[in-house]
Amino acid sequence: MLINFFYHLRAARLPVSIKELLTLLEALKRDVIAPSIDDFYYLARATLIKDEALYDKFDRAFGEFFNGVQTFIDFTKEIPDAWFREMLKREFSPEELAQLEKLGFDRLMEEFRKRLAEQDGAHHGGNKWIGSGGTSPFGAGGAHPEGIRVGGPSAGNRTAVKVWEARAYRDYDDQVELGTRNIKIALRRLRRFAREGAELELDLPDTIESTAKNAGYLDIKMVPERHNTVKVLMLLDVGGTMDEHIKRVEELFSAAKSEFKHLEFYYFHNCVYENVWRNNRRRFAEKFHTWDVLRKYNPDWRLIFVGDATMSPYEILQPGGSVEHNNPEAGAVWLQRFTAHFPKFVWINPEPEGLWQYRQSIAIIHQLMGGRMYPLTLDGLTRAMRQLSK
Repeated sequence: MLINFFYHLRAARLPVSIKELLTLLEALKRDVIAPSIDDFYYLARATLIKDEALYDKFDRAFGEFFNGVQTFIDFTKEIPDAWFREMLKREFSPEELAQLEKLGFDRLMEEFRKRLAEQDGAHHGGNKWIGSGGTSPFGAGGAHPEGIRVGGPSAGNRTAVKVWEARAYRDYDDQVELGTRNIKIALRRLRRFAREGAELELDLPDTIESTAKNAGYLDIKMVPERHNTVKVLMLLDVGGTMDEHIKRVEELFSAAKSEFKHLEFYYFHNCVYENVWRNNRRRFAEKFHTWDVLRKYNPDWRLIFVGDATMSPYEILQPGGSVEHNNPEAGAVWLQRFTAHFPKFVWINPEPEGLWQYRQSIAIIHQLMGGRMYPLTLDGLTRAMRQLSK
């Protein structure tokens, strides 16, 4: 069976090797887990999968092989939130509930496959389509003796045969854009720890050693907490086309503020010119000279630009090309000054990487950054943090 499982994982394009399979077999031989499918799942994932970005693919492959999940249903398909967002709250009488019948697992999955293929809009309060508040076996907030819950919290009936997209690791996939919970994971790759502050943390190795030297009498040793001492300067593009990316950039900024003790930030619009600002609502009244920013921060700071780099090429290459004012020097000049002053720099672009080749301005800034432009995905942020760590 495990040989077939191994080949099933390979067919799902998971990079598992014979060596990792042998490790799994050795662990089973030594009885390191109880004889349960849940324990085997965790053991198999720990021994076979070395990258958390592959956890979601492993979960789906594991479910297909052991749990009888039907492979003819595309569990990667996205269902619009409007289809299952609860629009009304209905109370069903015992007579109404008694009229509902269970479809059976095979028919339930087949009917669900048909709904995914046929449905093209939201339906609520009904008995057939994916929706909310009705008696359909597919949706949320309704009632059915046996169904598939799609989105939303449980109605409390405990009759769901399956929960659509109960995939805890789907955002770990390095090909998808980031969600809030994963941004910190990527940013943590940029770390340089030092002991700072008061002695608040238990030093376990030193405590054990000191206690042993003290004839077994407890001798507790404390040390200052470890803090990330990396210094980060963020320059964030705001306004215009960046309005489409406000939510994800806010999430990135919030995660950076909590992750980096030493974080400074300024705003610009489209391209960096002779002034930047800290308060976007007072951007025209409270400006900071860009030369002062360059003088204030030493070259050991890591520089992160965040912007979609989508603008007229004149805004980058031409004096006076800014859409907001008559800039004396081209934006490219200021970008070159920043990259010359800060050896460790990257540009994070929220636009999908597949579109970059079609935007002339993105190509220009990509070149000015020496190729250090990365998409706002888990893989993109991971590569950017590695670049800043060199």
